[in-house]
Amino acid sequence: MPAVGREHLEKLAGYPFVVVSWVDPNGFPMSVATDFTVDSGLGVVTLRAPAGDEAAIPVDRQIDVLGSHIRPTPGQGYDERRYLQLWGSASAGPDGSMTFTPTRAWGWDEGEIPFFEYSERSVPQSRRYLAQLSKEKGRTIRPRLSLGWLFLRTTRLPFLSATAVPVLLGIAVAARGGAFNPWLALVTVVGAALAHLAINVSNDIFDTLSGADEANVNPTPFSGGSRVLLYDLLTLRQLIALAAALFGGAVAIGLVLVWATRSATLLGIGLAGIALGLAYTAPPLKLVYRGLGEIAVAIGFGPIMLLGSYVVQTGSLSWEAVVASVPVAILVALILYVNEIPDRVGDAAAGKRTLPVRLAPRVVTGIYLAFAVLAFAVVVGGVATGLLPVATLLALLAAPLVVRVYRGLTQFYSQPYALMPVMATNIKIHAYVGVLLLAGYGVAILARLLA
Repeated sequence: MPAVGREHLEKLAGYPFVVVSWVDPNGFPMSVATDFTVDSGLGVVTLRAPAGDEAAIPVDRQIDVLGSHIRPTPGQGYDERRYLQLWGSASAGPDGSMTFTPTRAWGWDEGEIPFFEYSERSVPQSRRYLAQLSKEKGRTIRPRLSLGWLFLRTTRLPFLSATAVPVLLGIAVAARGGAFNPWLALVTVVGAALAHLAINVSNDIFDTLSGADEANVNPTPFSGGSRVLLYDLLTLRQLIALAAALFGGAVAIGLVLVWATRSATLLGIGLAGIALGLAYTAPPLKLVYRGLGEIAVAIGFGPIMLLGSYVVQTGSLSWEAVVASVPVAILVALILYVNEIPDRVGDAAAGKRTLPVRLAPRVVTGIYLAFAVLAFAVVVGGVATGLLPVATLLALLAAPLVVRVYRGLTQFYSQPYALMPVMATNIKIHAYVGVLLLAGYGVAILARLLA
């Protein structure tokens, strides 16, 4: 806890009144609100003595002086939150006043540190408190979540859209060519989902062990990992066991699919996917630490997922499937790319040399725009060359959202929490394009059936 400096007293002077608190001889907490003046030069606070003996500020024990401010905003909550608490001792002054000499200070100003960042910076203190409480009680005391919410948070279940889009699209491309086995399709979706969740959990393990998550004090719902280890919601052993179980399930389903299809191509795709997922954050490659995370994600959640599901249905590869995977690959890589922007300070501290860490803001936003445009250009090119059905041009309906994301990145690049709506919109682009491509293939399949 920092010693009191001039800046603390000058901040205290900005409050209209303070609340003085102490513990009386009988052990009861006491507090009283009073007026005050500050002499930052002398390092003291003059308190107006409250009326009445029962509320007399003591001079024989520690007291604390608190200044606090909060502004309610109807329908939204609160803002302009700030407080400053000083600890020290008081002595009798002239005219019945009290002279307070502070020795320690603690406070927070939302205008300087956003609430979510303040909460994250308080995590180590909270962990020390729970450790001390556990020692006093003789049993482990940890924060808890219900099993369902804990699983959702740990695996980052909502991000499964990144898997659903390429897998379903691969199945749709195969169905357009007349190949569709519903049971194999269902098993493929489950296996791909388990692989994705396993990769999410393993990435959290390595990011926590490397210090990247702890260094990041600006996590958002879209970036910064699940933080279940940092919050002591799970132990490292439990997280490793979960990752192993998910990987085991994914491998088992993959082997079943290889056996059912007798496809060496599928086996190669599956092995490449698992290797790429582990190499993303795991040593020795640690691709994301070398600025190669976007490429790894593009390959893993583009061609590997889409071609894998396509091969399950057809037993072979095709240029149509390859081209269909490219816009999905680019857009899913851009999800990671944008989500790395608010993490860049923590990533840099942990030696995670992502592209937003390496490049200037203008370059980062320019790259985003260029690749987003490229994703839609690939759809147009695929239709023009006859590789994609004409109806897949429906994907262009999502293109205006790119402009919204680009403007948001330009405006809020250095404001992690202001970027949250921008990141959400960027995720929607991937999802919308995926759904619209699926709709386009649905139209093409229907036309084929009616022909």
